[in-house]
Amino acid sequence: MRHNKDILWKGLLEMVLDDLLRFVFPNADQVFDLQREFGFLDRELAEIFPEPNKETDVRIVDKLVKVFRKDGTEEWLLLHIEVQDKTKVKDRALFPERMFRYFYRCFDRYRKPVAAIAIYTGPDGRQLPDCYEYELMQTKLKYQYSTLCILDYSDEDLGRSDNPFAWVVLAAKKALLKGKNIDKKLLEGKLFIFRKLYEGGVFQRRKLQAILTFLDNYIRFENPETNRIFRTEIDKITGKTNTMDIFEQVAEMRRQEGLEEGHRKGLEEGVEKSVKVLLANTEFSVGKIASLMGVPVAFVRKLSKEIRTK
Repeated sequence: MRHNKDILWKGLLEMVLDDLLRFVFPNADQVFDLQREFGFLDRELAEIFPEPNKETDVRIVDKLVKVFRKDGTEEWLLLHIEVQDKTKVKDRALFPERMFRYFYRCFDRYRKPVAAIAIYTGPDGRQLPDCYEYELMQTKLKYQYSTLCILDYSDEDLGRSDNPFAWVVLAAKKALLKGKNIDKKLLEGKLFIFRKLYEGGVFQRRKLQAILTFLDNYIRFENPETNRIFRTEIDKITGKTNTMDIFEQVAEMRRQEGLEEGHRKGLEEGVEKSVKVLLANTEFSVGKIASLMGVPVAFVRKLSKEIRTK
């Protein structure tokens, strides 16, 4: 069964970014203030790199993140996650250029230091480059960026690591397994990773939720019966029987958060509708409507423009 791997990576990264930085950069704790909250700038990234006519079918999760150094200065971290199971030859050539274009647009707009990471999760990850090069006459350019290919790490080294992101990488590797008795191999791998998470104490609410959601959906069994066996084995690991298992608890967390998000969106839609009614049926100025509704003037102007263009 196919599933949306880019969404899984997107949901995971915001919860385990500190572990990812430690995994890629051994001196991350000396360079970055990982106790401070990260700023995820998805909207800003979409504004500077819109892709309305994107022709490639490569699925990529792009993240622009604001992090802080130990000395208090801001740094912008550009993450490119290539999550396609298999990359076409033509898209391999386009990917480094894409990395470079993101870099120069971010740097040109914000004038902030940018560190870029490309994470290759497909079976052909070793064939994807770590730099973009351009040369014409005597003009030369080489843009080098950090890469993380999941196939470069052995299962043994990942399993011995105490970094939760190593277990994420291990899960992504297991998802690439093919051949006979695939469910048996996936079951062994999935149980091993769960045991590492459980025994490693990675159980702060949101990080647990992100990693377990990733594990449960990224590694999928062909036979539904294997999923039942997986749940039974989890009960043995946790010492619980006939109880709401951990994955169901995670699902409940996500359901509650979804309800909260839905309530918030409902309020936003109500405000938008009210603003449109005032614009259409009163002579109030944009500023007055914004004041009455407690919203930015730019928001009212945007809705006013939408009404005029219809």
